[in-house]
Amino acid sequence: QVQLVQSGGGLVQAGGSLRLSCTASGLTFSSYHMGWFRQAPGKEREFVAAISRYGGNTRYADSVKGRFTISRDNVKNTVTLQMNSLEPEDTAVYYCAAGAATWDTSFDLRQYDYWGQGTQTTVSS
Repeated sequence: QVQLVQSGGGLVQAGGSLRLSCTASGLTFSSYHMGWFRQAPGKEREFVAAISRYGGNTRYADSVKGRFTISRDNVKNTVTLQMNSLEPEDTAVYYCAAGAATWDTSFDLRQYDYWGQGTQTTVSS
């Protein structure tokens, strides 16, 4: 069966960096766009970043642009989110996701078919 297993995250002070990884199995990884979403307490899950099937395109939420970088390795079946200059507002549970829909809708969580288990990231002020 399809599995997306996340690692990384944790507790960091404002201004620090963290790296999230997500390893996929049970699917043809290069057939899927990959995305990262996050959900803060009491809020809806929101788009953070996405990368196209072969990594040629990326997109970011305005709130993380210039601070976060998404990348993928289609040999290792992994997608990574490098988070720099973290802010307390970045505190959330982060989820990776795999979707086979068109790139145009890669910001829309409804387009994703498979999800990771979630990883807590906490940024202290």
